[in-house]
Amino acid sequence: MRIELQGVSKGRHGLALPETSLAWGEGARLAIAETEQRPTVLGLIASGRMRPDTGRVILDGHEDAAAIRRRVALVDAPEVCDPAPNVSLYAVVAEELMFARHNANPLAARNWLTENGLEAQWRTPFADLPPADRLRVLLTLTVMRRGVEALVLVSPDRHGGSPYVWWGLAEEFADRGYGVLVVAGAASDTVLEGHATRGVEPLPATTTDTTEEVAR
Repeated sequence: MRIELQGVSKGRHGLALPETSLAWGEGARLAIAETEQRPTVLGLIASGRMRPDTGRVILDGHEDAAAIRRRVALVDAPEVCDPAPNVSLYAVVAEELMFARHNANPLAARNWLTENGLEAQWRTPFADLPPADRLRVLLTLTVMRRGVEALVLVSPDRHGGSPYVWWGLAEEFADRGYGVLVVAGAASDTVLEGHATRGVEPLPATTTDTTEEVAR
């Protein structure tokens, strides 16, 4: 899978997201977005859930936002799909098991927590989990969903902790065969310099008319 963002922007004069180009889909890639809302906007566009005001989002050579949404999961995007802070770890696990169409009864949720070494934290408010546990729980449960081939993880640096921890998780899931795009701030980019691979500039836009392909 290769997803290309070709000169995408959002908002008047690119205020919500300045013109951005990158490509991802194999391995772990890092994209940089600053301010409170831009990481989420970039994550929504990269996962096919928001239409950019300029530019194109291409999946394997064609524009197909619906296919991107089916194959790409958005993870922990603020105010979009991040769990409510006061909800217990147990409740988050039960809900995510339901989304993944797995047995989500109380016993199934407790068993999942036990199998993943988190049974002692089952009542912990999700916002109070250590950053590494929070992100591992969300990533592990997300890839249980049918058809998920890639992940867009938004602003893991907002939870604190070392960027090496969440970047290590991104690489771990990439090693399992998932494409992973992490959207983070410039400070994390500086810390991870030489360790994290940035989303590469996309190939030049083709002249092929994709309208007919999308209509199909």
